[in-house]
Amino acid sequence: MSRDSNYDHHITIFSPQGRLYQIEYAFKAATATSGLTSVAVRGKDTVALVTQRKVPDRLIVPSSVTNIFKISDGMGCLMTGMGADCRAQVSRLRYEAADFTYKYGAPCPAAVLAKRIADVAQVNTQSASMRPLASVAMLVSVDDERGPQLFKVDCAGHYLPFKAAASGAKEQEAMNHLEKKAADMANYSEDETVRAAIVCLGSVLGSDFRGGELEVAKVTGKDGKFGVLTEDEIEGHLNAIADSDA
Repeated sequence: MSRDSNYDHHITIFSPQGRLYQIEYAFKAATATSGLTSVAVRGKDTVALVTQRKVPDRLIVPSSVTNIFKISDGMGCLMTGMGADCRAQVSRLRYEAADFTYKYGAPCPAAVLAKRIADVAQVNTQSASMRPLASVAMLVSVDDERGPQLFKVDCAGHYLPFKAAASGAKEQEAMNHLEKKAADMANYSEDETVRAAIVCLGSVLGSDFRGGELEVAKVTGKDGKFGVLTEDEIEGHLNAIADSDA
């Protein structure tokens, strides 16, 4: 047994190297458990979310398996990690967004919700009676003042705004791909934003997709509503990508 193994029995114990092993285990669970890779891209006036759709059992209704959730009319999120933890996180996100709207009479900004849910996640790292949720959330909306917004909130309570982000099994490869396109993203149209996210995922996974193998969602414009694309709409984008590559 290694010396460091004595320091992972409780989440409140630091190792001599200053590490919290149970937090690191939570990150591994969030990225490895689902086996999915997710991508988010922020364009000129649009934010797009793309992830794989994997149905674990042939008897399950495919439409019931999703990692993209609506938080409010103008905000949505893409969750990566353990299914039960993701749904618990989504429930809390919806509660906090609705509570903000009830108190202040205005839609909850993505930055406010990201900070709030990150604070909640961070509290879970301070008590031995709790555990961090093995989930990573990417929140998207279009703000009246700041335009398209994309925030990523992780297990430890970090939250940051991104031009584009990825999470899951091949997060680093996806981030490397997105970094090469970062300079042009601010000028992407709605369709270009969606297609950039799909191209990134396809490039990282090294495979071609059918419409039923992807989940795609977007929010466009200050008055835009968050919505999930249908299979036919996804096929349209895939065909456009194939034509541009031909």
